[in-house]
Amino acid sequence: MGLGVEMVRRVIVIDPRDNVATATADLKVGDTVEVVGGQAQIDVLHGIPFGHKMALCRIAQGCPVIKYGQVIGTATRDIGDGEHVHVHNVDSLRGRGDIKREEDPE
Repeated sequence: MGLGVEMVRRVIVIDPRDNVATATADLKVGDTVEVVGGQAQIDVLHGIPFGHKMALCRIAQGCPVIKYGQVIGTATRDIGDGEHVHVHNVDSLRGRGDIKREEDPE
């Protein structure tokens, strides 16, 4: 980040355990966003539409994607910090009728 660049918070982290943030505006490749109360700055690697997720850190293939402090899916490939996190790289665990939840009765 160069001198004189004003940081605007354009992502929100819902829970401190989250490894993704939600875009509160469209993010462009090369944007730098401030997260976690200004304690971190991440460069956007791919365009991320409003309401979509951005990785806050590297998420290895097979590891959980965490939002709301809860596991919402599993990375289907390695995801770098600043990458768009969506159906192209996450196997969702929510809203799927083909996966039986442990607490569901038989």
